[in-house]
Amino acid sequence: MIISSTADYRAAAQKRLPPFLFHYIDGGAYAEQTLRRNVEDLAAVALRQRVLKDMSRLDTSIELFGEKLSIPVALSPVGLTGMYRRRGEVQAARAADAHGIPFTMSTVSVCPIEEVAPEIKRPMWFQLYVLKDRGFMRNALERAQAAGCTTLVFTVDMPVPGARYRDAHSGMSGPNAALRRYWQSVLHPRWALDVGLQGRPHDLGNISAYRGSPTGLQDYMGWLGANFDASISWKDLEWIRAFWKGPMVIKGILDPEDAKDAVRFGADGIVVSNHGGRQLDGVLSSARALPAIADAVKGQIKILADSGIRNGLDVVRTIALGADAAMIGRAYIYALAAAGESGVKHLLELLEKEMRVAMTLTSVSKVSDITGELLVREMKG
Repeated sequence: MIISSTADYRAAAQKRLPPFLFHYIDGGAYAEQTLRRNVEDLAAVALRQRVLKDMSRLDTSIELFGEKLSIPVALSPVGLTGMYRRRGEVQAARAADAHGIPFTMSTVSVCPIEEVAPEIKRPMWFQLYVLKDRGFMRNALERAQAAGCTTLVFTVDMPVPGARYRDAHSGMSGPNAALRRYWQSVLHPRWALDVGLQGRPHDLGNISAYRGSPTGLQDYMGWLGANFDASISWKDLEWIRAFWKGPMVIKGILDPEDAKDAVRFGADGIVVSNHGGRQLDGVLSSARALPAIADAVKGQIKILADSGIRNGLDVVRTIALGADAAMIGRAYIYALAAAGESGVKHLLELLEKEMRVAMTLTSVSKVSDITGELLVREMKG
């Protein structure tokens, strides 16, 4: 199969993965309207093509939170990454490291922090939720700092899990889920050998390290439902801000007023995100939410954005809409599932190449020149 885009990697991942895993990463909440809008609204952003500006020297790098990034992209935290390829967090982190960008470790990763951190040269970022078990939160933060993680990405748009209809149909949850997952695995022997047999333990590594006992996939959904904290408020984050020594980024911002609250709280950055359309269906796409948020807080706080970004052109669009950098999740998981570490490396090469084409044809030689001036007038805001 010829692979030349994220769409190709998605098709390859669908062939390789058992349906319960493919639909878990591919799906969204409710009728998946926001999931679709994330992609469609970003693709509809029109850029101004400019020519004859001498684009022989072009620089895609940026500095973010004191780190040099080869492109303005970080890998988003994705739960269960290690179920998509053998020890998947390790493979994805290596690929990000090789390309000179950050990998963000999820709270609900398969591989624990201590397995991934020694495999890469640059420090990881670490993602955390507000959970009812504050002891786990403190333990995770202590272990992340001990492993050299520099930036904390704090996800705030998941006080309760979203209603994801696909999961009940695919076997991730619902009646006879364990049996359905077993038969799907049997019918996908390449995945079964690579991950099912050779990728063990199938465990929530960070949680098991705290509990002292395995927390497997069968416990995953129940653990999430029991531990997310719907009482979360800004005051609950104050001890974390005081405890964490590095930059703290608030992920899951869609409203300018919440962005202003993040500035007042003292966060170093925000991620404009609707959780990839996996939480509240019908909310704004990140592309639609981003300009108003940038108008409210640009220059006061670093702005990252995710949800719907599938290629390097989308990265340029996202920055033109007001972000300082982009984060990608689904795109790299498709590549990881299809081709492992080499697939993620190739995807990042594609993103950079696509960025360079877009920058050349919009006549911007460095990322800081990607501004709202690149947007066709009727698309502004």
